[in-house]
Amino acid sequence: MTKTSMTLLAVACALALSACGSEKAAEGEHAAEAAHASSSAGMPAGHIDAGKALASKKGATGQACVDCHGADGNSPIDATYPKLGGQYHDYIEHALKAYRSGDRGGSTTTDLMASQAKALTDQQIADLAAYYGSVKGQLRDLHNAE
Repeated sequence: MTKTSMTLLAVACALALSACGSEKAAEGEHAAEAAHASSSAGMPAGHIDAGKALASKKGATGQACVDCHGADGNSPIDATYPKLGGQYHDYIEHALKAYRSGDRGGSTTTDLMASQAKALTDQQIADLAAYYGSVKGQLRDLHNAE
């Protein structure tokens, strides 16, 4: 082989390797984007008024959301129950979908929520999330906590 053909071969190999490398990088970037995608992807638009009405409707366990989480989602009957008022709607959607599918469970409380959520449709989940996301929340973070 001549010096020119060796150089051309080296350039061709470098180009082939760089093409493979950027394809894998693009796949990695796509996977990273998917990992941060909203849990509400593919969910219908929620309706606040429908969610408010649904929050007071008795579910499969004979209880309504308001029975445990309070009228506006900010006064749960037990300190271990979460405040829902002001929570991000996509978090509520994600949590309710996980309860409904059985991915979230294993304790008395989570099993109770799983039975409540089992019959919810995507639209009902979106409506509840829209309602609780619209309520003025009493959630706080630990910044500047004393």
